Parts: sequence; C-alpha cells; structure tokens
Amino acid sequence: MLFLAAAETTVDKLKKIPPEFWWKIGLIVLIVAGLVVLVRKVAGMNKAILGAIIFVALTVVGFNWIYERNEPAFLTPVINKIAPFFPSKGSYNAKQQQAPKP
Repeated sequence: MLFLAAAETTVDKLKKIPPEFWWKIGLIVLIVAGLVVLVRKVAGMNKAILGAIIFVALTVVGFNWIYERNEPAFLTPVINKIAPFFPSKGSYNAKQQQAPKP
C-alpha cells in the first residue's frame, strides 16, 4: 500500500513539464494544421502558376546562397561549380582593390 502512495501519477509528471514546452508543442500543431490547409489550397491551384511560383522561390533562394555563400553544407560542391558564373558578396571589393590596368 505504501508503494502505491509513493508512486508518481501521470498527472504529477505532466505538472512538472515547463509551460514553454507546451507552447512549443502548440505552435508545432498550428504550423502542421496551416501546412495541411496550404497543401489543400495548392492542390486546387493551376499547375502552371504553381510551377512558376516554385521556380521563382527556388531561384531567389539559390541566388541568395550563391551571393552570400550560406548554402547548406551538403550543397557546397554544387554551389562551388555554379558560383564562378555569378557575382558574390566579396567580388566587388576584391576587384576594387586591384591596381588599374594600363
């Protein structure tokens, strides 16, 4: 009988969890619900417009990675091959510090 009185109940364990954890769980649930609504709206969208939106978004992200060189580590080999064809953040200052050609 003493064992049952000393045993911690599930409610007691839940009371020990900090409120920040519950806020984070609630935020994750809201984000997942928002994504479900977004995916259902996108499913009914014109596929050409959806393709154009995705293309523009990926292009902006890609050029930002090339300019800032803050790409994910697994994409660095790909960006290293593409980057010489586009301007980067430090390229302007590097060219300005060179002596003018006669």
